[in-house]
Amino acid sequence: MSLLPELRYPSVTELVSSVRALAAHRPGLCTLRQVGASRAGRPIQLLSVGHAQRAVLVVAGAHANEPTGGSTLLALAERVVRDRELRSDTSWHFLLCADPDGASLHVTPAPRSLLDYHLGFYRPAGPEQPEWSPSVLPPDRLPPETRALIRVIDEVRPYLQVTLHGTDLGGSWVQLTKDVPGLAEPFAKSAAELRIPVETGSSDAAGWPASGPGVHVMPAPGSDLAYPSMPDDARHSTWYHAHRYGGLTAVVEVPMWASDLVDDPAPHPAPAAAIRRLARRLLRDTREVEWVLADALPRLQGVDGPLLRAAKWALELVPGLAADWMHTPPADTTMAYVGSVDAFGRRLPLRAAAMLLRVLRENDDRAAPMLEHLVASWSDAFAERFRARWVPLEHQVEHQSRTVVAAALYARGQAGGFGDVPRARAQRSA
Repeated sequence: MSLLPELRYPSVTELVSSVRALAAHRPGLCTLRQVGASRAGRPIQLLSVGHAQRAVLVVAGAHANEPTGGSTLLALAERVVRDRELRSDTSWHFLLCADPDGASLHVTPAPRSLLDYHLGFYRPAGPEQPEWSPSVLPPDRLPPETRALIRVIDEVRPYLQVTLHGTDLGGSWVQLTKDVPGLAEPFAKSAAELRIPVETGSSDAAGWPASGPGVHVMPAPGSDLAYPSMPDDARHSTWYHAHRYGGLTAVVEVPMWASDLVDDPAPHPAPAAAIRRLARRLLRDTREVEWVLADALPRLQGVDGPLLRAAKWALELVPGLAADWMHTPPADTTMAYVGSVDAFGRRLPLRAAAMLLRVLRENDDRAAPMLEHLVASWSDAFAERFRARWVPLEHQVEHQSRTVVAAALYARGQAGGFGDVPRARAQRSA
């Protein structure tokens, strides 16, 4: 459904190599150091540019299946090194990859299609995700990746933490832990210039106030959640850790494939019926994956690992989420919001099936062909329903970079946009 992208996402090894070369070129300005290690012993590294006390922290690789952030981090680091004004009174700190173990398991650096993307898919279970684990685990059980990220926040005390995220198919949006007045305008301008739709009704931000199209501000602690069954509350994640130092976090999402169906602000004519139908489809699709899992489990005795744990975790989320959807949808439900729920409902069983398929293939299990059919047909249906079109990698990086710089300038009270932003440079295929 799409042509091979001319650029590809760098591996963590390639990213570290590029950042090491950048630091070596400006040793008085840049410092690259290890700030922790993953559960498997992989280093977690931080690049610091500049020496000012006021700081911005940029985090890449929090979700292994959202690979744009590594390319964006490198483009931003190169720009900060070049642009003296950006670091005149601000130091910039770049966490190269928050989850290097997860990055080693997601294996689609140059996806040709949604099917290709899912055949190499990996996204950890919630307790194993660096940013989310504090929302589902007690403090004494946090994984080492989370503890490393928290130590960095405690050390640099950023006025702005930016975490670089992405979506497989949809549009771009921003989630803020506090409002950044003025950010919505440059964000929307950048998206329009690069033909990236703004996801105005993201289900990730259901029920959150918006300071502008696609720019959502998280509800205050104590307010009701749109999806109460979901175990991971963003208000208990590492995104809020910067608040103890007077800072805030911006989560910048960009799509790999764009859909012009996610930015329609028109009211949906029958949202309750539409969302009930989507909930029923979610349950039906999930049961198909669960049947394969139940059939295969007796043959997988002794098999355990992150892929199987993550597949089970995704399946366990479904009953509660479907029940949440069955309740009355938010007031003034838009076409964009129903479209986002549609996409979310396709993702969960598809991702679970894709990760379980990898487990079955690794164990040469006879149930693999059934999942191969599901993953292929669901990937194609997803792309067709949303008229997926590939967003060139350089556009993904450019838009995410522009939004980060704009957030940094507006969050420190500096009026105006981000000026004439040079095109960000992504890693070319070796």
